[in-house]
Amino acid sequence: RVTLYMDFSLIIWWAVLVAAFAQVGVGMLWYGPVFGKLWMKYVGITPESMKSMPLTLWQAMIGGLLTAFVMATVLSYASLFFAAMTAMQALLLAFWLWLGFVVTTQSGSFLWEGKPFGLLILNAGYSLVVLSVMALILVLWR
Repeated sequence: RVTLYMDFSLIIWWAVLVAAFAQVGVGMLWYGPVFGKLWMKYVGITPESMKSMPLTLWQAMIGGLLTAFVMATVLSYASLFFAAMTAMQALLLAFWLWLGFVVTTQSGSFLWEGKPFGLLILNAGYSLVVLSVMALILVLWR
């Protein structure tokens, strides 16, 4: 018998916070020096047009950290629910969540919005890396 309520006392909040910051750090690298120019090409923006974005850099960073915190919290709970205890189990959990929820959701940008397939690969690759890093932090912290 499975209970689907959230017992927040089982969550290691320091691990959640570190995992959230790790997501932001990976994102800064992925969409910055590593693939930033390619991402900008795919989405059709320039450094100049980024200055007219609706949010400031700090507002976007805080928003990103908040969403990363939510993701880390849910991933922490999922790792408990599925009893992931090892690095391999953490990576498998990340992979299946990525394949079942992230790839299928992100595919809509290619299928329905006409975005380049390369953008789907770039964003999905980032999501796989981030979920893997976060799952490792959350599972191995225990």
